[in-house]
Amino acid sequence: MKRFLATGFSFAVACFFSAVAAAQIPAPAAPAVEAKAWLLLDVNSGQVLASHNANDRFAPASLTKLMTAYLAFGALKQKSLKPEQVVPVSTRAWKAEGSRMFIEPNKPVTVDELLRGMIIQSGNDASIALAEAIGGNEEVFAQMMNREAKRLGLTNTNFTNATGLPNPELRSTGQDLSQLVVALIRDFPEHYALYSQKEYRYNNITQANRNRLLWLDPTVDGVKTGYTENAGYCLITSARRGERRLISVILGTTSESARATESQKLLNWGFQFYDSVRLYARNQPVTQLRVWKGASDMLKAGFTSDLYVALPKGQSDKLKATVESLQPLLAPVNPGQRVGTLKLEIDGKPWRELPIVALESVPVAGIFGRTWDSLRLLIK
Repeated sequence: MKRFLATGFSFAVACFFSAVAAAQIPAPAAPAVEAKAWLLLDVNSGQVLASHNANDRFAPASLTKLMTAYLAFGALKQKSLKPEQVVPVSTRAWKAEGSRMFIEPNKPVTVDELLRGMIIQSGNDASIALAEAIGGNEEVFAQMMNREAKRLGLTNTNFTNATGLPNPELRSTGQDLSQLVVALIRDFPEHYALYSQKEYRYNNITQANRNRLLWLDPTVDGVKTGYTENAGYCLITSARRGERRLISVILGTTSESARATESQKLLNWGFQFYDSVRLYARNQPVTQLRVWKGASDMLKAGFTSDLYVALPKGQSDKLKATVESLQPLLAPVNPGQRVGTLKLEIDGKPWRELPIVALESVPVAGIFGRTWDSLRLLIK
């Protein structure tokens, strides 16, 4: 591989970092969190800033409804559901246990009302009614949930119902749930505002959103609470301050107040002690690479998404980037094709590796150009 120095620092969006990287950045200790499992994610960079038991499987309780909402939003986008569509209320939905929005079999209820009842009031009855509207019955809908979980890469998650009511086979992890929230915000921003609404009134009953942080922290705009005796008190919180968004996942605390306190503690720590550094913008050339046997000798290379990294405050000036090109790079080259690696170092120690892709196409040269480059490569 041929090495180039990457210059021009300044990037935006989550990407996956290579596990090849080794160096540990000097970072402030994470706060003590009273929960069975927890995680703090920097959304821009996709980096987990701190975690505990994040890949252990737990009962997700009503956090399950995040996937129910994801599928419902998808159905709205595909127009197989409409917001004003009236949904029949089955006896099963009407008699759902646990938290409810109090739908009734003989009272018309729309998809929009059910979404608010599920998201704001955490209604199990609303969740089942939506599942039946989308999948025909809750069992088929659970299969749809698992297919979508697989597509999203939620490898330690299994859904058995649309509500999160206890089932021995219902499980997820802090890591998987954080990625589900990222997907929900990314794929359906037009619906995400529902998670910030503090109360909803249906059937002459007003119920408050159980996420206390919506009242305590103006930067919090979601996401979801959960509770069963087996799961304990759970909360996934998302907060945006400036251009940064953090997501905290708290599983298995002992009370409603504890899950709010521990979530706020994690969020404050992440915003206070970490910066989100933009390296390169979407489609901004990081470097130009030599191409052989092509109609053009040089190729612009970079990233198709904006790129951020999360660093402890005061560490960004120690960050250095170099590019290694996949050489010899032979035409044809297509946009999006991997053509090199961006290597990040902190204080001279390897930290992260990222694939660099072609930002343009380079078709094959004519016979004379190919022959000439073949001779030059032979000499090299």
